[in-house]
Amino acid sequence: MPNVLIVDDEPSVLFTLRELLEERGIAVRSANDGSEAAALIDSGQLDDVDLVLTDYAMPQLDGMGLLARLRSFRPELPVVLLTARGSERLAARAIKEGAFDYVPKPFDIDELEAVVARALELSALRAEARRAAAQTVLGKPFIGHAPAFRAVIDRALRIGKRDVPVLVRGETGTGKELLAGLLHAASARASGPLVRFNCAAIASELAESELFGHVRGAFTGATAHHRGFFARADGGTLVLDEIGELPLLLQPKLLRALQSGELQPVGGSQVERVDVRVVACTHRDLLADAQAGRFREDLYYRLAVVELTMPPLRERSEDIALLAQAFAQNAAERFGVDALTLTPDLLSALRTRAYPGNVRELENVVTRMVALCEGQTLDAALLGAVTSSPAPTVRRTDTSSGTGTFREQVERLERTLLSGALAAASGNQSEAARSLGLSRVTFLDKLKRHGLG
Repeated sequence: MPNVLIVDDEPSVLFTLRELLEERGIAVRSANDGSEAAALIDSGQLDDVDLVLTDYAMPQLDGMGLLARLRSFRPELPVVLLTARGSERLAARAIKEGAFDYVPKPFDIDELEAVVARALELSALRAEARRAAAQTVLGKPFIGHAPAFRAVIDRALRIGKRDVPVLVRGETGTGKELLAGLLHAASARASGPLVRFNCAAIASELAESELFGHVRGAFTGATAHHRGFFARADGGTLVLDEIGELPLLLQPKLLRALQSGELQPVGGSQVERVDVRVVACTHRDLLADAQAGRFREDLYYRLAVVELTMPPLRERSEDIALLAQAFAQNAAERFGVDALTLTPDLLSALRTRAYPGNVRELENVVTRMVALCEGQTLDAALLGAVTSSPAPTVRRTDTSSGTGTFREQVERLERTLLSGALAAASGNQSEAARSLGLSRVTFLDKLKRHGLG
């Protein structure tokens, strides 16, 4: 559904235009004058608008002033001015300065509809061109037509051009890394490095050195200068995956790097300047964590200048068939088998399943089917065989009968829980850790201690 912003200081005009556009399936927002519209721009609430209809003569900030603000905000956004009859000279000036078109007041409905249709068509073509350009840079397509998915992709393409920190939120397996890569591809930094750092994959005592680097002799084993992830991302984008797992003691240093663009390697006395755009990803509610003292509130606000949320698969169920076919093709190419056909009954069955692991879980299911397929067809029967594997069972040990010391029984139970979670997650250590409420570092430490790693 296209989104149109109407700006006019006459309530009757706002009402008439809203009725007219909403009857034609267009979502409408309104502002009572140019200043109110400018406030919406400053607050980032116009990222999803496809067209602006604005009056020319308004107090405080008129249509030309608003046009200038919109041109600096989003140059590609079509703007149509509503002008009094006899103001053709003003309208011509507006078009020369970047307006899409103008409509005289009182407006003719057919003329207005035609102008709005042309402007929205142009907006859609420009959005498609942005998607195509970003896909070329990323080297992969965006699979899906669901409104929630297309909306966040289009917003990321627009946000990508602004050199501000972005917080990408979403459940496990929704594709937050795709959105982070898209922000980089759509930015002026696209030719620079795209560097990823997983905050949950590095032991807390090593995280500072990995992020900010260290100098020779900084600690035992530091035999040479080491460039951290921040320095490697200089001139490009640094993606901080699982930012909620970053140790609290390290967060002030990250905050300083974001605020000043300066970092100090571990053991170093000199400050280094870097030019890095940070995109942070998380499945957690960082604001709630900040209010509970588990995350620095000032760091949260520094990271979340703009927030993007990747929708879960249940909110884009119409994309399941497209995703399944793409995953099947990728798996077939990887396994060196001929192209496979997905039957209608299989696609129907896939759409009715629940996917707590979202897109990643769907990919896992389809890949397993391709691996086990003996013909050229994937059907619902094969899906049933793949997904009906019994859940991992807990083997009874001395723990259940109460033998052994308390510590021995706890150790055996912990080992059972670890191995069971790992099996249920098909070997995905990050997912298994999350299912137990553990950080990945803690989970890996426990695996190693029990000889499971």
